[in-house]
Amino acid sequence: MIEMLAHIFHAHDLRKKLFFILGLLVVYRFIANIPLPGVDVLELKRLFDDNAFLGLLNIFSGGGLSNISIVLLGVAPYITASIIMQRMQTIFPALEKMYKEEGEQGRQKFNMYTRWLTVPLAALQSFSMISLLRSQNILADITPFLMVVIILSAVAGTIFLMWLGELITEKGLGNGVSMLIFAGIVAALPTGISRLFATWDPAQFFTYALFLGLGLITVAAVIFINEGQRIIPIAYAKRVRGASVYGGSATHLPLKVNQAGVIPIIFAVSLILIPTMIANYLIQSSNTTVAAVAVKVATFLQDQWVYGGLYFFLVVIFTYFYTAVVFDPVKISENLQKQGGYIPGVRPGNSTAEYLAHIITRITFTGALFLGVIAVLPLVVQGMTGIQALSIGGVSILIVVSVVLELVKHIQSQLMMRSYETF
Repeated sequence: MIEMLAHIFHAHDLRKKLFFILGLLVVYRFIANIPLPGVDVLELKRLFDDNAFLGLLNIFSGGGLSNISIVLLGVAPYITASIIMQRMQTIFPALEKMYKEEGEQGRQKFNMYTRWLTVPLAALQSFSMISLLRSQNILADITPFLMVVIILSAVAGTIFLMWLGELITEKGLGNGVSMLIFAGIVAALPTGISRLFATWDPAQFFTYALFLGLGLITVAAVIFINEGQRIIPIAYAKRVRGASVYGGSATHLPLKVNQAGVIPIIFAVSLILIPTMIANYLIQSSNTTVAAVAVKVATFLQDQWVYGGLYFFLVVIFTYFYTAVVFDPVKISENLQKQGGYIPGVRPGNSTAEYLAHIITRITFTGALFLGVIAVLPLVVQGMTGIQALSIGGVSILIVVSVVLELVKHIQSQLMMRSYETF
């Protein structure tokens, strides 16, 4: 690590990229701490303490939601738009052709559609979030005009973060959106540590030791699962053209255990928040029947066992769903066949597609269970220790470790390319 830092210090271009990214993250954190007017800070703190899923949504907003800043939605609408557009490829062949067959121009056009979709999603999510905050007396009574201004500000904040994320991605050191979320998590560390020391109790030393051990185990598990993959051997048939022989080489197809990343968790959080927001909004209804039903729904969803079990179930389901979106065994089989490749012992064509589907289904089961456990880990820790300050953010650990591993890989790759250029 020290040697790598020394190489970074001597690599002017790489050092310039890192400082540029750091500067953008500082700008982002500055904006995330500018709150909207009329916010009741005490009520806001109470709401986040009582609602675990708002805390998770706050992670993906980079901390902007907990401050009710102009970037209160963070990059969540952009992530949702990206997921929807990826799914639309399987429904509309024209979109798939645009993204996969029209080269860089097609991908730029596809990304432009994703940006357009982000705008209405951001407007809808900001309206839902503001309505929820109003129902909880966190935002003072606001006029329709002020409501429109706040929604437009939130949409503009999301567009600005989307632009920052793309600027970071262009530097070739990792995904910009992931880095923005990473910055929000890291920025919250001092608050979490101070909160831990504020509740320090020497009698709970064993509990704190258990917390530390569980945290280290979680980090190790995240690294193990993130780096884990199933290697599928690939062979290529020999082809004779004149006096030359082509092909005959062997390679492999790596299948990651966690193909979906944190996307299933984002999906699950968004889906669970929808009925919660609607119920909290309808509690204020003048219709007593509607208000009574809304109270029952809100109370039901606040039960720790209910939302914990539902959360785990949705994460597992969405892991399989998103893996099916990003990994198409039929397409891979067709590409292998076109290139003259095959899996030893498996017939090309449909048999190869069925074999790959069987393998990915089995390893996705492990990845889905892992993501489910990571998602509900804070609830389990809180139930074991009884101390809310010790709720390990399993999702936060997953994001931080993933971003750091990706950043290190990109830095090592660029340092290696630089070493080749010196010869």
